[in-house]
Amino acid sequence: MVPPHPNPSASIASWKYDEVKPLLLSAGDIIGAEEAERRVLMLVNPSLTAPYTTDSIYAGLQLILPEETAPAHRHVAFALRFIIEGTDGFTAVEGEKITMEKGDVILTPSWHWHDHGNENKEGKPMIWLDGLDLPLYRYLPVNFAEPYAEKRYPSTPVKESKLRFPWANVQRQLDSVEGDYAIYHYRHEDGSHLSKTLSAQAERIAAGTVTKKKRETTSFVYHVYEGKGYSTILLPDGKTEQVVNWNPRDTFTVPAWAQVSHTCSHEAGQAYLFAINDRPMVEALGLSREQ
Repeated sequence: MVPPHPNPSASIASWKYDEVKPLLLSAGDIIGAEEAERRVLMLVNPSLTAPYTTDSIYAGLQLILPEETAPAHRHVAFALRFIIEGTDGFTAVEGEKITMEKGDVILTPSWHWHDHGNENKEGKPMIWLDGLDLPLYRYLPVNFAEPYAEKRYPSTPVKESKLRFPWANVQRQLDSVEGDYAIYHYRHEDGSHLSKTLSAQAERIAAGTVTKKKRETTSFVYHVYEGKGYSTILLPDGKTEQVVNWNPRDTFTVPAWAQVSHTCSHEAGQAYLFAINDRPMVEALGLSREQ
């Protein structure tokens, strides 16, 4: 009942984008967006079952093909989207039609009407990383969804939105920090986390840099925006260490209280990592610890 250290059930896991993208595109050939409602390749932790990517975070890769629209609905669960590739895609949230660009974070707050679409005319798909707090509802079974009466919720294009965090602004903040390593925590204008359950961060690692070892009671789903390198992860038992090699667009997990250090193997330039975390709920419960 009271172990000598935090004991997450999730293990270290990684998904190579070059391997999973063909599977996702194959799903696009098999099932349409309306039939599937949301066409997602779930990133299920190998030590657990869906919807667990970590013990507290669900992640998946969502695909919208050209001229498709994922029908409007709303749900209790909070969601954020990190845009991986594609142009002319959009997500419409409560009447705001928000354009998607690579590296952007776009939020879908709890119980907000939303739909997604791809208006690209050149046959290019939209793919993004979904992050939701679905594991929470295994313990608090109050999550449900409601479809909208029409395919699209009425919306108007907007140039700026409090629900969109452009990558250009994030990278500018990271690059303004002197030194070989920088971290940026996504926050609303009032300083609050992106939600009460999940939030996000981005990190810059200079070529040849090995970051300091760190462990937290927070778990992470990392995604490589740019760069090549590896992460050395030691599980909470202090015995099991694993090296995760990564390239652009790869995704990997760091379980709670696992010690992690990132290395950028480039000879020049930078690596940029994005990560979904469960920091808001860990802090709210008074369970935040780090070493």
